[in-house]
Amino acid sequence: MTASLNGYKVAILAVDGFEQAELVEPQKALKAAGAKVDVVSQKPGQIQGFVHTDLGDKANVDITLDKINAADYDALVLPGGVVNGDAIRIDTKAQGIVKQFNSDGKPIAVICHGGWLPISSGIVSGRTMTSWPTLQDDIRNAGGTWVDEEVHRDGNLITSRKPDDIPAFNKAIIEALNERPKAA
Repeated sequence: MTASLNGYKVAILAVDGFEQAELVEPQKALKAAGAKVDVVSQKPGQIQGFVHTDLGDKANVDITLDKINAADYDALVLPGGVVNGDAIRIDTKAQGIVKQFNSDGKPIAVICHGGWLPISSGIVSGRTMTSWPTLQDDIRNAGGTWVDEEVHRDGNLITSRKPDDIPAFNKAIIEALNERPKAA
């Protein structure tokens, strides 16, 4: 991943209970490629990560949902974690951010249980995506097609299954960003 993302800005949207590797590893890869990466959450301060079912590290929040402007960002990353995915899916501000990125055609990169937010945001119908296997019925019930692949790209929607898939997930995000002009 030698592509330069200098001048690109990416938002990672998460709340307490995010899967640590699914936030930290894309954050590291995007920063290493030159992008500015902001962690966005409901409240300022820090959010609690998990390593599967065990407490992990906390992540610093750079900006809150009520202050973010989707027009300032080039891509959105939605990490998983059962607790994170379940909690954030009902947040109307988070849903609004997802809808705005989707209507602008900007990359939305979703891994594992992060798929619940696009489902609740109403952007899955007619799309093909992958996720943690337990979300497949939710995706189908939302009008989408579920596939069991390391990473799947359907237009601006990039999806992946689990932490083991992170290298392919990161590569797909960087490729998608390099195909787009930078945000204003």
